[in-house]
Amino acid sequence: MAWQPGPGFDQYGGQPGMQPGMQPGMQPGMHQAGMQGPTGPMNPLNDVFYGAGSGLLGTYLGNSKDYVQSNVSRYLATHDIQYYFQVTDQYVKNKLKVVLCPFLHKGHWTRIAEQVAGGLKYKPPRHDINAPDLYLPLMAFATYIMLSGFALGQAGKFKPDVMSGLATKATVGWCVETLILKALGWALGSGDAPTLDIVAYGGYTFIGVSLSVFARMFSTYAFYITWFYTSLCMASFLVRTMKRLLFAEARRYDRDSTRHHYLLLLMAVAQFPLFYWLVHVR
Repeated sequence: MAWQPGPGFDQYGGQPGMQPGMQPGMQPGMHQAGMQGPTGPMNPLNDVFYGAGSGLLGTYLGNSKDYVQSNVSRYLATHDIQYYFQVTDQYVKNKLKVVLCPFLHKGHWTRIAEQVAGGLKYKPPRHDINAPDLYLPLMAFATYIMLSGFALGQAGKFKPDVMSGLATKATVGWCVETLILKALGWALGSGDAPTLDIVAYGGYTFIGVSLSVFARMFSTYAFYITWFYTSLCMASFLVRTMKRLLFAEARRYDRDSTRHHYLLLLMAVAQFPLFYWLVHVR
């Protein structure tokens, strides 16, 4: 027969009201010696310093968060990044025509805006052929790397680490194009354009560069013709785009400024050496 505790013992084997880990004779709420140190009276200065430190830390973190959020929204874009990937098959076809044959574009170059609460909002690429997107630049970027690697393999110069080098070169070229456009925007007075817009415009460079790399695999003459034509098309596309940013979106109306014309011409000329450098891979 199993032993049952008497009325003077609880389920822990001690006296009634005892808690686990208590020694006989201890009152509830008392601490065992050696397990937890004595708690002395609170120092009022500790509360003061703790409150002041918490307040300063909260203020600092709050200001830092506001600073980061405001600058990220300022320097990246005024739109959500999904805006730049709202494309359709028809948009892709028409955009390629505009980039590769800007001389044949008969429509306007201004973006379509709609009135919303708080101001104007530009329509996404699927509704506006002149809207910037990041889908085409990224696809052209990847195509350039693959075609360049294939061209090196065709020439017997392919190495295991060549793809990372091509990716680095392509990234540097994209950054250089973006910096040129951003600097030109500041010089022309339209530096408030969203950075992702400028990044997208600079990324269209790889459409023409990819065609030039492809042509180079067949003939030197075909390469020079394609390089000159695509560089000229990109120069024309960017000049018209930057004029739109300057005169339409930035609301600058001094159209006869000689300085503006020289800066736009300088940007157009810069496309030729940039294209040539990107196409020549070793």
